[in-house]
Amino acid sequence: MAKKKLENLTFEESLNELDTIVNNLEQGDLGLEESMALFERGLSLSKISQEKLHAAEQKVQILLEKDGQSQLLDFDKESGQE
Repeated sequence: MAKKKLENLTFEESLNELDTIVNNLEQGDLGLEESMALFERGLSLSKISQEKLHAAEQKVQILLEKDGQSQLLDFDKESGQE
C-alpha cells in the first residue's frame, strides 16, 4: 500500500502511522537505511501532528472567545468537569 503524503493525512492517521513506525523501530529487525527512513518519516509525522494539534487548539480558543470566554479552563480528569 502506497503511503499518503504527510499533508494529506488526518491527525488520527498520522498518530496511527507514527505508532506503527515506533513499533517497527523498537523490534530492531530493520536494516540501517530502512530504520533511518522510518525515523525521518516519524519525525515529520510528529511535526505535522503537533502543527495540527496547535491549529485545533487555536480554533478552540477562537470559538471560546466568540462565546465570551477568554481562556481555556483546566479539565478535572477525575470528575469529568472543568
